Amino acid sequence: MRSLLQLPFSSQQVDSPLVWILRSVIVTLVALASSINVFAEKPKNVLLICVDDLRPELGCYGADYVSSPNIDSLAAKGIQFNRHFVQAPTCGASRFAMLTGCYGPSGNHALFQRAKKIAKDPTSVTPSMPRWFRDHGYTSVSVGKVSHHPGGRGGADWNEEAEIEMPGAWDRHLMPTGPWQHPRGAMHGLADGEIRKDASQMDVFQSAGGEAKYPDDLILETSLNELTTLAEDSANKPFFLAVGFIRPHLPFGAPAEYMKPYRQSVLPMIEHPNKPFGQTTWHRSGEFMRYNRWGKDPNQDAEFADAVRRHYAACVSYADANVGEVLKQLDELGLRESTVVVVWGDHGWHLGEHAIWGKHALFEESLHSPLIIHDPSMSNASQTDAIVETIDVFPTLCELANLPSPPKVDGESLVPVLKDPASSEGEAVSYAKATTIRTSTHRLISHPKGFHELYDHETDPGETKNIADENLELVQQLHQRLKERLANRQQF
Repeated sequence: MRSLLQLPFSSQQVDSPLVWILRSVIVTLVALASSINVFAEKPKNVLLICVDDLRPELGCYGADYVSSPNIDSLAAKGIQFNRHFVQAPTCGASRFAMLTGCYGPSGNHALFQRAKKIAKDPTSVTPSMPRWFRDHGYTSVSVGKVSHHPGGRGGADWNEEAEIEMPGAWDRHLMPTGPWQHPRGAMHGLADGEIRKDASQMDVFQSAGGEAKYPDDLILETSLNELTTLAEDSANKPFFLAVGFIRPHLPFGAPAEYMKPYRQSVLPMIEHPNKPFGQTTWHRSGEFMRYNRWGKDPNQDAEFADAVRRHYAACVSYADANVGEVLKQLDELGLRESTVVVVWGDHGWHLGEHAIWGKHALFEESLHSPLIIHDPSMSNASQTDAIVETIDVFPTLCELANLPSPPKVDGESLVPVLKDPASSEGEAVSYAKATTIRTSTHRLISHPKGFHELYDHETDPGETKNIADENLELVQQLHQRLKERLANRQQF
């Protein structure tokens, strides 16, 4: 358009009626194109749905015995990341990475540690994702477990207004508790207000019938109300809504209707169920084992292991139903075409692989979780085998929402992958008591005192044979790459 406006018209041409009309048409077209461009760049809403302890135990990820129609439907419309890895196999540290786009501490209090640094020197900490969106004109709201503590507060019962997990990040940071009394009670609550006081006295799984309610029912109700409120002003002010569902986090409690389909279903065998040999990040599944298990050990009792897996699947279906209700509300409010939707699992979970029942290890099962992104402006629904990390979510959402790139983050936008999902390359790093790097072919785990585990995913996807001693050069290459990637890791 600019070249047409700058044509070297002579004075005689300018006086010509035909040229005057041509110029008028061109100016009108330029103005129209400009208005279209402004419309195209209008910020999109963001709906981020976090699901606790959700491994890729979903139909769209190949678990055909699991009923997850709502998440499957979203995956069919968007981009499903088949090899998404979290930064840490524990809730708090993983959510720190997602909400900041940065590598950080490995413990559950990572965000509270960050808050203390903000209190001392606000300029020393880069903005979080919700703060970045809020600073750019968004209404930012969270409901449920988005940061580590549902509702984002500290104190004995996680409800102290003076102890904020993410200062300045949210316009509203909500956690309905109902009969569970407080966020801590709801986090590990079973049906109808049962609160975990002594884990050994609380059943490790439950399937309550009748009109039984669970904490996620209240999170769903509040989320729907917030979505309705945000929709009223969405034409003038975009929103960033984060919803965090607790199940399938322990204890595995879900309404009986979600357990019913699994009572007679056939489950696949547990892959590589034996405790690994040698030095690894294997652990005794302490979080799981401290609940009431009726004296049973899933590593010794196949029938009990089967029951645990069925109740986990029921919790997945319960979470899927809640996700479906939020997406249904988004459609009914006419917001689907103006909203980027993300479903993210905060880490994986072992269901008997490597004789582990839980997370906290650095094996594939602890670190591999679902990531699904639906951007209404993209039509190439697909799957990708590109290796991506949780820290990539923040810069990706900024680019999709037409916001400036966040400063000083470790993650990279996944928009190039969204546009061309064919890639199967990439690498991901994670950390706990050791550190690890996952490439398209290998995983290296580096322990603090110099011991290494190396697994070849092309021949040993279960990570059962450590081949580090036979591949010292590759170990050194990957170890150096791991050190480079974590060189600027935030520690408080």
